[in-house]
Order: sequence, then structure tokens, then C-alpha cells
Amino acid sequence: MKRAFASVPLGLFGGTFNPIHLGHLRAAEEVAEALGLERMVFVPSAQPPHKLPDRRDTLAPARLRFAWVKAAIANNPRFAVDGLELERTGPSYSVDTLRTFAARLEPKRCVFVIGQEAFAELASWREPAALMGLAHFAVTTRPPCREGFLKAWMPSTLAGQVELAADGRSGRHRSAKTWIRAIEITPLEISSSEIRARLRAGRSVRYLLPDGIHDEVVQSRVYAPAAGRARRPGASRAPRTHKEGR
Repeated sequence: MKRAFASVPLGLFGGTFNPIHLGHLRAAEEVAEALGLERMVFVPSAQPPHKLPDRRDTLAPARLRFAWVKAAIANNPRFAVDGLELERTGPSYSVDTLRTFAARLEPKRCVFVIGQEAFAELASWREPAALMGLAHFAVTTRPPCREGFLKAWMPSTLAGQVELAADGRSGRHRSAKTWIRAIEITPLEISSSEIRARLRAGRSVRYLLPDGIHDEVVQSRVYAPAAGRARRPGASRAPRTHKEGR
């Protein structure tokens, strides 16, 4: 079924959001502003197909991460959250999510928001050749965005699909006619892994998390030191945001 926002320009921001933080929100806001998007949809990953080697790390239950995203974006009318990956079984692959949104929005395409490091590893994702034909791509980068940026970061196996502009900051898919564009965002030095590490050490994460979820995240004790943590049902070791394996 097509959602109510199927007729308006729409961005798609996926990730584990383990937990969601101010850097996520600011990046989403700046991409939406730069591209004139009327809606930015956050899609929390339910079962990421990758895991961190650090045995101390934790992936909060998907329903809890979804609730935190919903609370964190509640005051921004441009933001929305979609639980479609929570409703699917098996690993959460981006290509499946993009196919779902492509069907909902047909003949339009959403704008898939991806960081430059994840973009550089796109060839290792599930069905990489299909990804760039299913959505427009907004590749976030820290300023300055130099000429030739996309050429430098694009996986060589995918380069033949895209005709780049002369300045190397934008391009167009040769067959699907979807576009790709580099978007400069404010470089906020905040990461979910840092927040989890601080909570494991019993340190403050205030002003790193949105005010609307700070107390909920801390009081959940999902990321608390192991000695004081009662593992929630469904909790597991933590994955990196926006990386996929086969």
C-alpha cells in the first residue's frame, strides 16, 4: 500500500540508530534543506547483516530503537519513521527497502541518504548494481566538497553505471536516469559507538542525544556496564551503521 506521503519529494535515511543522536538529526535536516525535500523518512534496521568484533558492545532491541527514533523526531513535521524493516524477517538489506519504496512511489524515486564512507563500500552491499537504479543518492560529506569527489569515492565496479558532471560532485545513472549528488553537511563529532562507550563507562551523554530520548536511553540501561545491565530480550552485539555484507 502506498503511504500518504508518496506524492511528495521524499528522502530515505536508513541505519541502526543504535542509538539515534544529534548528528543523525542534523544531517537529515541539512540534506532535506539542500534538496528541498518535503519529507525525510528514517528507517531503523531490524537485523543488520554485519556485527562488530567488540564483545562488550550491544545492539538495542529493534522495537526500542524504533521508539527512540520516533520520539527524537516528534517535533519536526518534515521527519517521519517507517518500521518496514522491523516487519520483515531475516537480515535488513537496503536493496529490499529501496525496492519497497520504489514500488510505493512509482514512477517517482526516493532520495537515499548515505555517508561517503558507506558509499565507498557500496560494492560490498547486497545487489550493488541494483541499488543506484532504485533511488536517487545523496552522499553526505564534510566540507569542503572538492571537484572530483564522487569519482574519488565511487567504487570502480559501479562507476560505469553513472555519468558524472564535469565537477565530479553530481551525476546521473545511465539507464535508470536517477541522479547522485554530494551534499556538504556540518561536521558534528558525534557517533553512536562513542555514545555506547560512554554509557558503558558510566559517563554523561547529555547534549549528544536529543533531549526527548536522553532519559529513556540512559534509564533503559541497554548500554550500561555489563555488571549492571540486565540484557533486554532481543538485544545483541552492535553492528556498524550503514554497512552491509553479503
